[in-house]
Amino acid sequence: MAQVDLLDMHKYFITQHLREGDVAVDYTMGNGHDTEFLSKTVGESGKVYAFDIQLAALNSTAKNLAAAGCPDNYTLFCASHHRVKEFVPEKVKAGMFNLGYLPGSDKKITTMRDTTLAAIDAAIELMDKDAIILIAVYPGHAEGDIEGQLVGEKLSKLDRKQYTVACFKMVNSPTSPFFYIIEGR
Repeated sequence: MAQVDLLDMHKYFITQHLREGDVAVDYTMGNGHDTEFLSKTVGESGKVYAFDIQLAALNSTAKNLAAAGCPDNYTLFCASHHRVKEFVPEKVKAGMFNLGYLPGSDKKITTMRDTTLAAIDAAIELMDKDAIILIAVYPGHAEGDIEGQLVGEKLSKLDRKQYTVACFKMVNSPTSPFFYIIEGR
């Protein structure tokens, strides 16, 4: 019996909107796995912008993208995701957030609710037509739990005539990761 794979679901939803030549943003690059996926999806004619506050994340991502043979279509920023509008001059077809901490690093350094909520506002403002934003939440730590609740509250207030918002979670596993998607109408 097959189990639900949230990473496969992420990719499915993103690829319903993102095409060769499009612009995408990885709002929390971490080790660069989402950046790699976005880079390969938009191809040589597309653009990917990726953000993280930790230089270790930027270095790890650059190394991983080179090893994966990604096209030279990405720009990495050692900056908070809430500053995205300072660096991204165009509309965005897809954005990905993986909230929490950098895998394999100091778990005390996490995304924080204030900058995350501001980054989501900026991401919504940057959405192109037929765009998507995916926000993965990791409620297994205190900040992640609160952050996930606040993101849900914010998204529940979006105008349903302009956006479709959904949440995907394992209801019998409250500390498991879950995600929100925002699609522009």
